[in-house]
Amino acid sequence: MEGDFIKINDWLLPFSWLYGLGVQFRNFCYDVGLLKSHAFHVPVISVGNITVGGTGKTPHVEYLVRLLEKQNHVAVLSRGYKRKTRGFLVADDSSTARDIGDEPYQIKMKFPQVTVAVDGKRVRAINTLTAQDDSIDAIILDDAFQHRQVKPGINILLVDYHRLIIYDKLLPAGRLREPLKGKDRADIVIVTKCPKDLKPMEFRVINKAMNLFPYQQLFFTTFDYDAPQPLFPQENTETIDSLKDLEDRNVLLLTGIASPRQIREDFEQAVNSHLTLLNYPDHHHFREKDIAHINNVFAAMPSPKVIITTEKDAARLTHIDGLSDEVRRHIYTLPIRVNFMLDQEDKFNENIKGYVLKNSRNSILAKSKDDHKSHDSHNTGNRPRTISFRNN
Repeated sequence: MEGDFIKINDWLLPFSWLYGLGVQFRNFCYDVGLLKSHAFHVPVISVGNITVGGTGKTPHVEYLVRLLEKQNHVAVLSRGYKRKTRGFLVADDSSTARDIGDEPYQIKMKFPQVTVAVDGKRVRAINTLTAQDDSIDAIILDDAFQHRQVKPGINILLVDYHRLIIYDKLLPAGRLREPLKGKDRADIVIVTKCPKDLKPMEFRVINKAMNLFPYQQLFFTTFDYDAPQPLFPQENTETIDSLKDLEDRNVLLLTGIASPRQIREDFEQAVNSHLTLLNYPDHHHFREKDIAHINNVFAAMPSPKVIITTEKDAARLTHIDGLSDEVRRHIYTLPIRVNFMLDQEDKFNENIKGYVLKNSRNSILAKSKDDHKSHDSHNTGNRPRTISFRNN
C-alpha cells in the first residue's frame, strides 16, 4: 500500500520543527525576491524530489532524454554527487563515475550523443553550456527541484508511492527535505514505483490526498525491467533474455542505492529462485574489503548462480579492480524502464515536447524578430521574455 515504507521517529519531531523553520525562511527569501531565481532563454526541465532517498530520478531523466533526443540536442546537467572532481565538467568518452558521478556516467554511457555536464552551481553551468554550444535545444536538470537559483520552465516533482510525502515528516524525524508546501512549486507531479496491479479506487484516493492545484498535473508510473546485460560482455558470452531465465539459479542481488526494498520485492515476485541480498549505502564507493566480501559471498553460493546489480551500481563497479574472474563472468546489470499508467503517456509526452518546441531557441529568435518589427513600428520598446510552462 502507499506509504508502507515510511517510518517516523517521533522523538526527533522537535528537531524537525527547527529544521522546518530554516527551510521555510529560505523558501520565503526566494518567494519574495530576496534571493534570486534565474530564468533562461532555453527550455529547462527540472526533475527532483523533496525527500531523502531514491524516487527514481535517473530512470525518469532517461525517459525524457529518449523522448526528446531524436528531434532535439539535449543536455543533462547534474551536480555529480560524490564525484572526485570539482567545478564545471562536460563528460566525454574517457570520463568515469569517479570523474562525473555514477548517475551522470550511467546516462552518458546509455546516450553517448547527449551532452552530459556536472557542476554544483547550476546557474554557472547553464550559462557555460549555452555559451559553448548554441545548438542546445533543451536542458534537463537532474535532482534540482530544491535548487531554486534556477527557475525551470517545467518543474517535475517525483514522489515514491511507498513514501508518499503527504504521510511523511521533515528531517530528521522523517525524510522530507522541506515542508509539504514545497510541492506547490511543481508543474507536474509523478507518483513513481507504483504496483502494476493498482486499483482504480487507489488512484482516486491518492489523487485527492495529494491536494494539488488546478495548474498541476498528476501522473503515475511504474518500473519495468529489461533483459539483464553482462557488465563485462567481453568475458561473458551467455545471454539472459528475461528475469524468467533466472528461475533455476541462485541469485546474488547487489545494490548500493537509497531504496533497494522495491527492487528486492519486484525480484522476489518475478523470479522463483533463491535470492541472496548484499546491500550497501547509496552511492557507495566500493573499497578493497567490499570487493573481497562480494567475491567471497558469490564463491560460497552453489551453482548455477548469477549476480544482478543496478545500472547505477554498475557505473561504479565497471572501473573497480579486484573482482574475481568468476564474478566478472556472471555479473549482470538490470536496466529499468519507466512506464506511465492510466494511458497517460501520450498526455505527458505532448506536454514536454510542446513546451520544448514552443520555447526552443529557434522559436524564440523568430518571435523576437517579429516582436522587434512590431515594437519598432509602434515605438513601444522591447520587453523581456520569460519561459513558463504554466503560461503554455
